[in-house]
Amino acid sequence: MTRRCEETIVRIYPDDEMKTPMHMSMGQEAVAVGVCRALGNNGDVVASYRSHATYLAQTEDHGSFFGELHGRVNGTADGKSGSMHLADIPKGMLGSTGIVAAGIPVAVGAAFANKQNSPGRIAAAFFGDGATDEGVFWESLNVSCAMGLPMMFVCEDNDLAVHTRKSHRQGFNSLVEVVKKYRCSVYEDDTNDVESIYAMTRSAIAQIIAMGTPAFLNVKTYRYLEPCGTTMDSDAPYRRAEEDAYWKGRDCVALQRARLLANGLAEKDVVAVENEINAAILASVAAAKAAAHPTPQQLYYGVFYEAP
Repeated sequence: MTRRCEETIVRIYPDDEMKTPMHMSMGQEAVAVGVCRALGNNGDVVASYRSHATYLAQTEDHGSFFGELHGRVNGTADGKSGSMHLADIPKGMLGSTGIVAAGIPVAVGAAFANKQNSPGRIAAAFFGDGATDEGVFWESLNVSCAMGLPMMFVCEDNDLAVHTRKSHRQGFNSLVEVVKKYRCSVYEDDTNDVESIYAMTRSAIAQIIAMGTPAFLNVKTYRYLEPCGTTMDSDAPYRRAEEDAYWKGRDCVALQRARLLANGLAEKDVVAVENEINAAILASVAAAKAAAHPTPQQLYYGVFYEAP
């Protein structure tokens, strides 16, 4: 579903009806889907500004998703927040943020609340490897380990902070080896396979519950499109042709589709599901375009807490 939603965005974004900037998840979907499915209904999630996959995986709600992207009242925030600030509190999607690493301490706060009030419930922060260059990441990791919080740090490691690789940004050779010095469980995955990531996350969840300590997941992945926008930048100087070919040769959607067929599902049945998803997405886009824009008065709503 996530890939189809973003393919739709790529197709219709030039129409200029969606005024929000786009930070696309295409190529990285397996991380969000694998982790969120493993958490199920027992997790609270905070995403980075590259929030599409996380929001859709956690909520499965492309109706409010397209409403928000179109700036309409049927969006997640009545059309006032755009692509980088998606939330659905009842479904455990606590929000996303346009500031690098800013969501991580929010998730730590949720983990602290869960430890006090909801034993067994886990908070997860999604962030790119660029966010690990921010001090708040290390502060959040440290306090989570010191306090034994039910917290999962999910690093969507595509080796890039916009255009700059880790080797040019970091004065150590391995983030994972540094994190292992903390009192937390550390997991790695470089398969781009949603089922592998799901299994790893289930192991991490079990460890968090059994040991009462956080987990750090470093998941290697690859961003297909430009850092901000809906177009390819494969010919940009920071891109490597062999890397692009390697990751697209193990595309997460293609991997899962091939697995379904290998496990005996007929091609016509796969196509039927794909067509159903496509039709539902087109209906959501149509509903978004038909919905009203927020009124000027609505700018004043949601700024401060309003008692019922």
